Amino acid sequence: MIDLYTWTTPNGRKVSIMLEELGVEYNAHAIDISKDEQFDAEFLKIAPNNRIPAIVDHDTGIQLMESGAIMLYLADKYDRFLPKGEARWPAIEWLMWQMGGVGPMLGQVHHFVKYNSGKSAYAEERYSKEANRLYGVLNKRLDGRDYVAGGGRGDYSITDMAIWPWVSRYDWQQINLHDFPNVRDWYVRIAERPAVQNGYQVPKYANDVPLP
Repeated sequence: MIDLYTWTTPNGRKVSIMLEELGVEYNAHAIDISKDEQFDAEFLKIAPNNRIPAIVDHDTGIQLMESGAIMLYLADKYDRFLPKGEARWPAIEWLMWQMGGVGPMLGQVHHFVKYNSGKSAYAEERYSKEANRLYGVLNKRLDGRDYVAGGGRGDYSITDMAIWPWVSRYDWQQINLHDFPNVRDWYVRIAERPAVQNGYQVPKYANDVPLP
């Protein structure tokens, strides 16, 4: 049994979506970051960096923080959603692209554009420009591909699960998905998956999955 400590954020939804896709049993524990519950002493024993998500796998005794590490662990444990052979490294490459670019940069857009609009025109312009650049990179990557890590129809993988929740906040980022048609089609394709619909609402309902 896996205990998942999470909240309704893109990073949290990465892991809940993956667990739903795997179809394994897990318990979701809400860590309400709006109430600073991520700083509680008990949670810090699992996630010293006081960030969600985190897991405790009672089958193996392993506990992990950092969403990318958790997804790689689950892919390895259950031998699913991470390609083998030559396709493995592009999947990891684009997972790292999400971890190092999409997450941090779009998070800054949320901070300056959605929550603190008007406080720093420089920051709004800087991070909005970077958001559009990243969407352009993803749109180009998806040209002729159904999924990020594969060629042609390819394989749905942890890479898609990691990127998709950040794109699901395109409205927060003032992004028009119709300006990035490959991203739009990929986004809708994944949004229609039952496991994605379920995982999006963990640990609680926040809103319906946005659709362009």
